[in-house]
Amino acid sequence: MSYSGAGLGKPGSGKRRIRDLLTQSDNRVCADCGAPDPKWASANIGVFICLKCCGVHRSLGTHISKVLSVTLDEWSDEEVDSMIEIGGNASANSIYEAFIPEGSSKPGPDASHDQRMRFIRSKYEHQEFLKPSLRITSGKASSTKSSAYLSSSLSKKIVDSFRTNSSSQQPQLEGMVEFIGLLKVTIKKGTNLAIRDMMSSDPYVVLTLGQQAQSTVVKSNLNPVWNEELMLSVPHNYGSVKLQVFDYDTFSADDIMGEAEIDIQPLITSAMAFGDPEMFGDMQIGKWLKSHDNALIEDSIINIADGKVKQEVQIKLQNVESGDLELELEWLPLDQ
Repeated sequence: MSYSGAGLGKPGSGKRRIRDLLTQSDNRVCADCGAPDPKWASANIGVFICLKCCGVHRSLGTHISKVLSVTLDEWSDEEVDSMIEIGGNASANSIYEAFIPEGSSKPGPDASHDQRMRFIRSKYEHQEFLKPSLRITSGKASSTKSSAYLSSSLSKKIVDSFRTNSSSQQPQLEGMVEFIGLLKVTIKKGTNLAIRDMMSSDPYVVLTLGQQAQSTVVKSNLNPVWNEELMLSVPHNYGSVKLQVFDYDTFSADDIMGEAEIDIQPLITSAMAFGDPEMFGDMQIGKWLKSHDNALIEDSIINIADGKVKQEVQIKLQNVESGDLELELEWLPLDQ
């Protein structure tokens, strides 16, 4: 793959790595308002942001958010490494937006400057939505110097949480692939699935993450109930889970009934940041946010429940006339 344009640098440079990170689906929209095609980043926080949110970040001061242009500014190796380790917007938001209270919401792309300012200050400066284990509780910052210390301490804690949990995993080898854990997917039910036979369909679900897992076939049912568990091994360099629904045919090729991609990064990032879930009571630890780039019907909440990390997912099937699916994801690290 070749790149051209201002500020891209030579292949393998830090700026090239940042541009590669920007191509991830979660990084194609602003971390704070969801505006498409962000061209700025907060190097110490680890998020990509749009021009309007960039202005608010700059007003907070570099002790809270150090803003750099993806294409125009020079990046240090340390800044690039920090962005790569955090992993982008989904990873950062799973921590910085873990506890957005009921009644509060993120600003949209058309939000006013005041709305952006209130949300961004609450999110990063006051740490109001942050998971408790990462909050800095050293008292109020009385000066720019102490404010800088608290912010840099917070950034260090977050980067260290990714680094520690990543390095503490003991990958197992299956051939030449390193696995970091297992993903248990419970296919609960489908609603208003597409007709592919005369009056109905015989649906089944296929999940793909390197290897494939397949559900049973439910005969003649557009609102099937499976409640069936499927297991997938998660490699170290994992991507999204590809979900497809097919209509089973005895004498011809099975017909597609829709598809979707499931981003498992928020689940795994939240689980790794917390460590052993049995040490915590039931609580929300993150979420996968609905956007125009994914198939979510509503925000997907990540919880610790009964000592397990689980995520409820409701998706609208894509490239088909109708159909929704309800799933539950559960993360199982290798030591379990």
